[in-house]
Order: sequence, then structure tokens, then C-alpha cells
Amino acid sequence: MDIHKQLEVFWRGTAEIISEEELVAKLKKDRPLRIKLGVDPSAPDLHLGHTVPLRKLKQLQDIGHQIIFLIGDFTGRIGDPTGRSDTRKQLSEEEINKNAETYKEQVFKILDPDKTIVEYNSRWLASLTFADVIKLAGKYTVARMLERDDFARRYQEGRPIGIHEFMYPLMQGYDSVVLQADVEIGGTDQKFNLLMGRHLQREMGQEPQICLTLPILEGLDGVNKMSKSLGNHIGIYEPPAEMYGKVMSLPDELMIRYFELVTNVPLAEIREIEEGLTRGTLHPRDVKMRLAREIVALYHDPAAAREAEEAFKAVFQRGDLPPEIPVVSLAGEELKDGKIWVVRLLVQLGLAQSNSEARRLIKQGGVTIDGKRIDDPELDIVPTAGMIIQVGKRRFAKLKL
Repeated sequence: MDIHKQLEVFWRGTAEIISEEELVAKLKKDRPLRIKLGVDPSAPDLHLGHTVPLRKLKQLQDIGHQIIFLIGDFTGRIGDPTGRSDTRKQLSEEEINKNAETYKEQVFKILDPDKTIVEYNSRWLASLTFADVIKLAGKYTVARMLERDDFARRYQEGRPIGIHEFMYPLMQGYDSVVLQADVEIGGTDQKFNLLMGRHLQREMGQEPQICLTLPILEGLDGVNKMSKSLGNHIGIYEPPAEMYGKVMSLPDELMIRYFELVTNVPLAEIREIEEGLTRGTLHPRDVKMRLAREIVALYHDPAAAREAEEAFKAVFQRGDLPPEIPVVSLAGEELKDGKIWVVRLLVQLGLAQSNSEARRLIKQGGVTIDGKRIDDPELDIVPTAGMIIQVGKRRFAKLKL
């Protein structure tokens, strides 16, 4: 592939390349570039936000570059301080190893395992002597380290910063030295760490790596970074119907961003979709259904995507019930005179996390029982076998007594 076309691949969905001129110079050498992505195995389940850099790796892998997937089993013992207002809790070695194995299994849903080098940074970081660490620390200054936004903010607010946290970007940068990386990929929030790799490579006589930063994917709320803890995520192992339904709940303004960052749809076609939305020749609902099919097909298959779409149409366009509704038992001791408080019912069935959430859902008109909307949070319900409770658009339960 010629350099111009390669640059199109590098730039797809990319926020910044430092620097394009240096990247072109590397590409002119006409050899596969060593492209590194480092991840600390801090959580075991991947969602679409995690796939943004992985998909970029796959795009570059498909045009012939050498991909290095680096598992930070050593750096994970410290934890990346990026974006933190306090010191991150350190994981045990057992937790890290368990998460690392899960990561390997999941990333190969995207990357070609036969064309991917998997490395663990404990291989070189664990063998450094204290003298080696002092020498590495001498390559950077405290003043420069405090230029980092999160460190600067914590320092100004009088919040503690562990000395070990200063070591994190140094270790990540040293990874690039050991691996002789030509390119390192990371989110826009990783820019400081990626630039550290350039600095250390230059200090140690290597040609500095290119830093390629990618946007942070917003979650289902359309505002915050996709995160399991915020409940705004789409997991890559979720059932097809659940995944499809979540995509359909996305704000319309995020559709094009998702097409670019988490699908294989060609850029030229995405621009046509964007133009159709702007002109009003394409309906946002139809575009979002296309997006949902594309995403489900990637992590399941096209047949599963079609089935998920039919199930969605049945429930939300024709008003049918979904083909499979979870059957949930209700403990007899929860009943008083054969009745149960509707708020307690929702919590017991797992349709609300707390009494306050259940009350809010009822007041917002989001709860129906056997097709009848419930608007009184003080109501007592007489439960019956087979009773169907629905919360919002996607949560259902069938009662078993």
C-alpha cells in the first residue's frame, strides 16, 4: 500500500499524530513498523471503549505492520495515575495474572493471534536493579513530571502523590525502549505517557516513536467516558439482543463517531451517511439500526445481528414482548397479607438497584406490570405467577411464585 493510503488508515478516527512528518519518514523505509499498545490488566471485561485502540491495531495489522500487544503485568502493580485524584489501589499479582489471561482471550476477538506479538513488561522491568532504576529516574526531572495535569492538580490541592507513581510513566516509556517501538497507540489521556517513550528513546540513542492518540469513546449517556462503573457501557461479550438494544439507546449525535471508531464501515460510506442525516434523506432511526447491526455482527455474527434486530422491532416497534423473558422467583416471606410494596418488588426482582431508584423509575413512568403503567410508588401489588414486570425499554421479568 502506498504511503498516502497508509496515512488514511493511520488517521481514521485518530485525534493526533506526533508527528506526521516523522511517520512519513518511517513509512518511506518500506518495512513493517513495530506498533505497540500497552494495557494494564486492571479490569477483566472489555467494552466498546476498550476496543477503539484494538481496532486501530487491527487496521494497521491488516496493512502489514507488526503489532505488539503489551500486557503491563508489572506496571499494573502500580496502576496508571492518569486522571486520578488520589493514589490508585495496587492490585495483587494474582489479580493481575487472572485479568491478563482474560485480556488475552478477549483481544483476539479483534486481533489476529498469528500476527500479534504478546509481551509482558515484567520480563524486563522485574529484573532491573536499584542502580538501573536510579539511572532511569535520572532521565527526567520532578519539575517536568509535575507539568502533568493530574500530578499538578493533586500537588496544588495538597493531595498525596506517591513516589512510585512518578515511576509509572518512566516504566511505560522504558517499555518502548526495550521493544524498539516505531509507533505507540493510546487514548488522548495517555499523551504524557506516550511522549515519555519518545523522550527516553531519544535519551538512549534510539529513533523516537510516533505517538498516535485516539479519542475517548463516550458511553450510552453521551457525556462520560464509557465505563462499567458508570453503567454506560456496551460489553463485547453481552448477548446480541442486549448489545443491539443498548446501541439503539445512544444519543443520535454519537452515531457517526461510533461508526468511525467501532465499526468496519468504510470512511467514504460514513461520510455519505453523515451527509444523508444532515440533508434529512436518511432517518436517524434507520441509521442507528444499521449501526447496531454492524456492532453486533462484529462480536457475534450477521445472523445474530438480524435476530437481535427482529427482536427489537417486535418489542419496541410492534409492542410485542421479547421472546425470552427472565423468570424470577419471589420469596414468600416478602409478602404481607398476600401483597408486596411495588418498590420492594422491583428491587427484589433486580429491576432496580435501590428503593430510591425504584421510586424514581415509577415517578418517571418507566414501570409497567402486565402492560399497565404504574405511577404510584406507594402501591401494594398482589403478585401472581406469570406476571410480567417491565422497567424502561429493555428490562423485563416474569414472576414465579
